[in-house]
Amino acid sequence: MGSEGGGGRSENVQQSSRFVATWIVGGAVLGLSVLGLRFALPKKKKRPIRVYMDGCFDMMHYGHCNALRQARALGDQLVVGVVSDAEIIANKGPPVTPLHERMIMVGAVKWVDEVISDAPYAITEEFMRKLFDEYNIDYIIHGDDPCLLPDGTDAYALAKKVGRYKQIKRTEGVSSTDIVGRMLLCVRERTTVDSPSHASLQRQFSHGHSQKSDDGGAGSDTRVSHFLPTSRRIVQFSNSKGAGPDARIVYIDGAFDLFHAGHVEILRLARGLGDFLLVGIHTDQTVSANRGVHRPIMNLHERSLSVLACRYADEVIIGAPREVSKDMVISTHMNTFLKIICNILIAISTRPLQ
Repeated sequence: MGSEGGGGRSENVQQSSRFVATWIVGGAVLGLSVLGLRFALPKKKKRPIRVYMDGCFDMMHYGHCNALRQARALGDQLVVGVVSDAEIIANKGPPVTPLHERMIMVGAVKWVDEVISDAPYAITEEFMRKLFDEYNIDYIIHGDDPCLLPDGTDAYALAKKVGRYKQIKRTEGVSSTDIVGRMLLCVRERTTVDSPSHASLQRQFSHGHSQKSDDGGAGSDTRVSHFLPTSRRIVQFSNSKGAGPDARIVYIDGAFDLFHAGHVEILRLARGLGDFLLVGIHTDQTVSANRGVHRPIMNLHERSLSVLACRYADEVIIGAPREVSKDMVISTHMNTFLKIICNILIAISTRPLQ
């Protein structure tokens, strides 16, 4: 019996072996389908969608950052071209900030994956081919505001013609021209600091009331701020992750008015001192009390969005006090707070306050 049983098992094994051999050699189609039930074939990795957006990004503000955020949402990777100084001069006039500073600002935006220097003002056929072939760009992005060359032609006509163009909505209420207007108004009104209208002027800069000049000059009808803050916009700019349970939290505060390359460098250094960077943004009233009635140029929420868009800032406190209190240290779990004294970044431990 044992011998017969052993022979049966041997025969079954041989039949199984023959079945496998037949399955592999003669039944390739059937074999593949059966195999697929047990061992799924590895899926071919999908190439990321790469989108391109360019601009001057002069006096970069939260409107620029929001445009980059929208562009990034249309793909998996965002490549940004920063127009050269020479191209800006030829098409719009001299830029306020030079190319190297604009490169720093764009590179610090958390939605940007790659930056191209010295981009042309208009998308030429040669440059468009370079974008498609060398940078593997799938779509070219621009805002819904017209971008015309000096001869009146559309700077993105070629991209539209080949069907590789996508459009985003322009952020209303702010522009580089608008900011320059605020700065000019600021200069005009410096002489009124000691006048009875001091409080009124401070409210104007904080809340965005219109200011008309008597002589109809540069400050005529210039609004200090058109920005209407919403919780949705703040959420769009915010990070989804908080500090981990054992994270070393570093805190730095300031006005961060007219957010520039120097601010970016400070936040980069601060972020390198810990695992999580918390940034306090002073109120308009605090900034005005310490820097003069003509400041800040950008209101609290505008300044907060500019900092939130920076890849080195993990979270912000909107309307932070100028002095760090014990309650603040405990509630935020900060380990270190930073102060800038005589252009030197000083780290101060919070242990004495805990």
